[in-house]
Amino acid sequence: MTEYMYLCKVINLTIKQANSGDIDLIYSLADKIWRAHYPSIISIEQIDYMLTMMYSKEALLQQMSEGQHFLLAFHGEIPVGYISYSIKNKGEYFLHKFYVDTNRHRAGIGSVFFNQVFNGFEDLESIRLTVNRKNFKAINFYFKQGFIIEEVKDFDIGNNYEMNDFIMMYKRN
Repeated sequence: MTEYMYLCKVINLTIKQANSGDIDLIYSLADKIWRAHYPSIISIEQIDYMLTMMYSKEALLQQMSEGQHFLLAFHGEIPVGYISYSIKNKGEYFLHKFYVDTNRHRAGIGSVFFNQVFNGFEDLESIRLTVNRKNFKAINFYFKQGFIIEEVKDFDIGNNYEMNDFIMMYKRN
């Protein structure tokens, strides 16, 4: 039995493809996680703005209709995280969202969730993502997954807010 399989059994992580019926759950998780994690990185006002911009019912439905795949992670029966990704070209994926309940950090859930999702893609050549340059926990997590910093970029997201991000990339050998 590989270590990965052992972790999956210990953590008891179930992954479910999300659909429009899961929008309230995705929003609820996002609201809880963002309000616990981001106040030391961005203002409460920016958190409110970004949650409305990216997690309103209309925004999530649009993201789904544009080809973003949403997956939910459950620890037992409890929802603990979500991932959203899209396929840019054959073998090239973009990770839009990846969040695990902050009360569950450092339990291995993030690594198991990430690996269960992306190890399943036989055509995977690369994954790109953006991450706030002050989000040290996430950056270190991605380094452990084999990502490198590819670029530094600022994005104007409206309402006088910017996202100051690293673009990170993982390349399968």
